[in-house]
Amino acid sequence: MNSRFTIQDLETRLRARRHKLTSQRRVVLEIFLENQGEHLSAEDVYDLLRDKGMDVGLATVYRSLELLAELGILQRMEFGDGCSRYELGDNDPLAHQHHHLICLRCGKVREFPDDMLDDLEREISEKSGFKINDHKVMFFGYCKECQ
Repeated sequence: MNSRFTIQDLETRLRARRHKLTSQRRVVLEIFLENQGEHLSAEDVYDLLRDKGMDVGLATVYRSLELLAELGILQRMEFGDGCSRYELGDNDPLAHQHHHLICLRCGKVREFPDDMLDDLEREISEKSGFKINDHKVMFFGYCKECQ
């Protein structure tokens, strides 16, 4: 992945949209900076904040996550279990996102960074005249631990 967002990136994007960098938004982003590569739900973020002794309400976490996703700092993902998860977005909006491996038993989500679909994407574009900007792939199965 390309370079990651920083607190300064968040502040710049918030100010450009006439939002403030509140202490709650800052600590939510810090959770993602400390847990890069993780796919965190609102409840995960809430629990991590509580573990650090921070008093941020669950509703505030939800609002912060939605705003950060709207600004493109976080990427919201659905893995078919009815729970939205978030991860840090990529600084390059045209870059391909990585793929995800989702365990059907334990629910663990792993990233698979190799993109082997470039040739297929190119062929689809040529045949259909459709300009593809990105694609998302999720594989569902069983991790090594659950097999």
